[in-house]
Amino acid sequence: MSQKLVTVETKPTTDLAYPPEARRWPPAFPPVCAFAWGDDRYGLWIDVVIGGPVQRFRWIEPGEFVMGSPDAEQDRDAIEGPQHLVRLTEGFWLADTACSQAVWETVMGSNPSSFKDDPQNPVEQVSWDDVDEFLHKVGELLPGVEAALPTEAEWEYACRAGAEMAFNWGEGITPAQANYNGKFTYADGRPTGEFRAKTVPVKSFAPNAWGLCQMHGNVWEWCADGMRPYDGEAQDNPRGETGAAVDAQRVVRGGSWLDVPGWLRAAFRSRKHRSRRDNNRGFRFSLRPTSPAGGAERLPEARLTRDA
Repeated sequence: MSQKLVTVETKPTTDLAYPPEARRWPPAFPPVCAFAWGDDRYGLWIDVVIGGPVQRFRWIEPGEFVMGSPDAEQDRDAIEGPQHLVRLTEGFWLADTACSQAVWETVMGSNPSSFKDDPQNPVEQVSWDDVDEFLHKVGELLPGVEAALPTEAEWEYACRAGAEMAFNWGEGITPAQANYNGKFTYADGRPTGEFRAKTVPVKSFAPNAWGLCQMHGNVWEWCADGMRPYDGEAQDNPRGETGAAVDAQRVVRGGSWLDVPGWLRAAFRSRKHRSRRDNNRGFRFSLRPTSPAGGAERLPEARLTRDA
């Protein structure tokens, strides 16, 4: 009797002991750029004054996660696999929202966005190069930190916030959870709903388990790097191409107000030329410590709060 060889998909497993306790925390808390800071049910946070508006950042500690999607995930694209273990060895502060038009205009002096009905809408119509200029200016405003985009791996790690499902809240999605083209349904057959046909304010929906708002939908978010191929091998701090050519591509993640729900999945990958601008693409940015200096240089109005 002949036997049929059956291939069983195996998913990498994370090391629950990583990171060691000493590596979980920021090198200095709070960093010197913070106006206010605290610890709540989502973790450590800081508020930073950027020109005039205040942006909250969440501490994303080092860790491991399984990057990519399983073969059986609905609407999966081949470039989302094979799944592989990724270890991020350095923590970073990540904005809890996409960059708002209010923050952008304060730094850059103008607002290129198409949807200007609310200054808390995310800025869009910004190229990767425009964002790079913005980040340089922010870095000049803030002591002790460098402003940067997250890498694609860092973005997915932050989006998932420990979840392994299609979305960071589960396997299904409705327009009550994110801003996308609600004329289309996904996976579990939940009813379709509203198609808003525009961006909405950056805190319109509940945050994920790490306090980050709208990692799914509203606007695509630029990442620091280009798209690397997945080979199934474990990776430490992976980074795609970062070539400086004008037509070089950069990864965008998260989907937008314009897209079908399958494009909002945590593992979904897309890329655009770094010079391209669209009204469904924005970004969120991170702060990386460059100085271990503590509170001695802090502004006198800074304060510590501990939320429930």
